[in-house]
Order: sequence, then C-alpha cells, then structure tokens
Amino acid sequence: MLLIDLRAALLAAALTGPALMGPPLALAADDVVARGQALYEAKCSACHSVDAHRVGPLHRGVLGRRAGSAPGYDYSPALAASQLMWTRQNLERWLADPEALVPGQRMGFSVQQPADRQALVAYLASLKL
Repeated sequence: MLLIDLRAALLAAALTGPALMGPPLALAADDVVARGQALYEAKCSACHSVDAHRVGPLHRGVLGRRAGSAPGYDYSPALAASQLMWTRQNLERWLADPEALVPGQRMGFSVQQPADRQALVAYLASLKL
C-alpha cells in the first residue's frame, strides 16, 4: 500500500510540480540571502561595509567587478594586479582561502564552512549598484 501511495504522490507532483515548486524555491533563496546578511554582519562588518570603505573595501556591486578596482580604496599590490573578476565561484574561493587565490593579498580572514561561504556570496550578489 505504501508503494502505491508513493507512486500516486510522485505522479501528482510530476503533474502539478512546476506550479507548486516555484514559491518554496524562491523562499529558500531568500532565506539563504538573509542568512548571508546575518553572517556578513557578524563576520565581515568589523572590516567591511556595504557602502563605504573601511579596513576593507566596500561591497555593494562586488559581483562582476574586477578585484582591486573599487575607486578610492588602497588595495594590496597583489590584489590590484591580479586581474581577477569577482564571480560567485571566485568569491567562494576567496572566502575559503584568500592567500591561496591571490598570494600577497592583505585579508587575514577566511570562512571555513562551504554553506556559510555560499550564503555570504548570495548576500553579496544581492547588493546591486
């Protein structure tokens, strides 16, 4: 009986899935961004701000920007010369181990947990100019 119920549920999901699956996925993405914002405030805001340079550069519009290029910030020579573009993948690699990605950079912080890095990148990606 359980197998029949499972088959019926799978068939019903296949027939109605696209209509029912949209909002939960959207909510999940919003939850990841909210988690990223909380992590940013807890782990990053001592040195960074969304809209102003501090010890580290501002972050609004970071996704798609060339590393070391935000006007008015004094980057390390290594990062300024890196020609690295801030993609989601490169931001995750940077957060995992900045020195491995750009030897000679000045950020002395990393994020150990992959889920935390993904949430932070989702939040950074939401910061449009």
